[in-house]
Amino acid sequence: MLKGIPAILSPELLKVMMEMGHGDEITIGDGNYPAAATAKRLIRLDGHGVCEILDAMLKFLPLDTYVDEPVLLMQTTPGDNADTSIWNDYRAIVEKHQPGTKVGFLERFAFYDRAAQSYAVVATGETAVYANIILKKGVVK
Repeated sequence: MLKGIPAILSPELLKVMMEMGHGDEITIGDGNYPAAATAKRLIRLDGHGVCEILDAMLKFLPLDTYVDEPVLLMQTTPGDNADTSIWNDYRAIVEKHQPGTKVGFLERFAFYDRAAQSYAVVATGETAVYANIILKKGVVK
């Protein structure tokens, strides 16, 4: 245990966040996301929601200021009336840690392709649908 580090950040996740360089991406997947099938490096945080993980990670992980949208969400499939209210929570968490950061969207299969190239994928127990998010690491200044 260390002081000041949220317990939700496992040693494995902290190590991966430290290893990542500027421009590397990390995906946080909801409970339905095919994390084990697509991850280069898989970090399991079952039983936790994306919001609490995102909030803890962004205390330490700077977002890339050299791209327009360093945060990407999975767009809903046309005709799917899924509840995406969790996106508002994501925006609030991102704004809290790095004000003014833009959040973008990727079509579902484009998201899968991009996430498969992520440095790591964090598998969660999040029950909200379309609750997947990609973060592009920035520079510590």
